[in-house]
Amino acid sequence: MSEAEHKEALRHESWRVFRIMSEFVDAIDTMTRIAPAVSVFGSARTPPGDRYYQLAVECGRKLVERDFAVITGGGPGIMEAANKGAIEADGTSVGLNISLPMEQMPNPYQNVELDFRYFFIRKVMFVKYARGFIIFPGGFGTMDEFFESLTLIQTLKIVPFPVVLVGSEFWNGLLDWMHKVMDESFHTISPTDFDLFHLTDDVDEAVNIVYETHIGKRKIAESLPRFDHDEEVRTGEGTRGGIKPRKHGLSRRQSELGQDDQAI
Repeated sequence: MSEAEHKEALRHESWRVFRIMSEFVDAIDTMTRIAPAVSVFGSARTPPGDRYYQLAVECGRKLVERDFAVITGGGPGIMEAANKGAIEADGTSVGLNISLPMEQMPNPYQNVELDFRYFFIRKVMFVKYARGFIIFPGGFGTMDEFFESLTLIQTLKIVPFPVVLVGSEFWNGLLDWMHKVMDESFHTISPTDFDLFHLTDDVDEAVNIVYETHIGKRKIAESLPRFDHDEEVRTGEGTRGGIKPRKHGLSRRQSELGQDDQAI
């Protein structure tokens, strides 16, 4: 691209916000109509004959039996399996499909389909409409969703919800590294951060953790504070509000007095 073409492209960049806005509107309009849901993650490369594929089918079915909708990324592998279990149980099976350079074929087990151009909008939907995450073995995308959920919970940006890892043979190596390196050696996380998620090999236990938290029988991440109106007041993306960031190097006192507006 020439410099002139680059400048011309930048001149129209701000108009992209309307495409982003329309994608948000379509997704929110659709997702607000579904029942309480659980997002299920895992590898797109897991074949139907794999044990974890079958466990994900079972997971999708058992979630529907507890009156949850099932949300996945809409692709093959674990996503397909969870959608399949939901469909076979006559439940709501949501696929949040993403447009990729190497085409992702939507799996055939979706009765609510959304297509996204932007990853970040899709990621909002996974969190905003979920009562919990159940995460099977997967690759970079699965790790992204796992660590994003922990970040949002740890920083108090969302009300804590269950994050359940399925498959100790897969997850134990990562968790050991987190203990030894992140916690004990570098102190970049705290021992209590391991209370933000659960590890199991039992799909029944995974579903029960989410269900019992949903009905108020179980409390998770008990070391973290809760706030008044957690359930009633949320920002549009499903997160908590917070302290307004300071602007232009002003003190917090100046910001609280509104002097940041005068300085702009």
